[in-house]
Amino acid sequence: MKSATGLTGSGSRDWFIQRVSAVILAIYTVVMFGWILCNGGFSYEQWSGFMMTLPMKILSLLSILVLVAHAWIGMWQVFTDYVTTRQMGPSASGLRLVLTSAVIIAVFVYAIWGIQIFWAN
Repeated sequence: MKSATGLTGSGSRDWFIQRVSAVILAIYTVVMFGWILCNGGFSYEQWSGFMMTLPMKILSLLSILVLVAHAWIGMWQVFTDYVTTRQMGPSASGLRLVLTSAVIIAVFVYAIWGIQIFWAN
């Protein structure tokens, strides 16, 4: 049976996506810190120039998208594991629905905002 709220409907696929997204986010972090370490005392113009290059725009877009997937899978797992009737009482289902809805709205807004920042220019 497929899950109504899981990203892929398969625990093993969600696990794989979470691991791949973590690697991509780690690469993005290394690139960002590497540039900062190699360009100490940089100006806004240098930073903007670096971030608006096509490779960084693509890497940033990819990072935004995998961050959305990573966050969704992680929070869905937390909610289904810890916001349960056994642990939270009869209000767990309603609370889980509210929390899940808040995460969906947040990741959607962050994704649109991030895409707009890098591609609206």
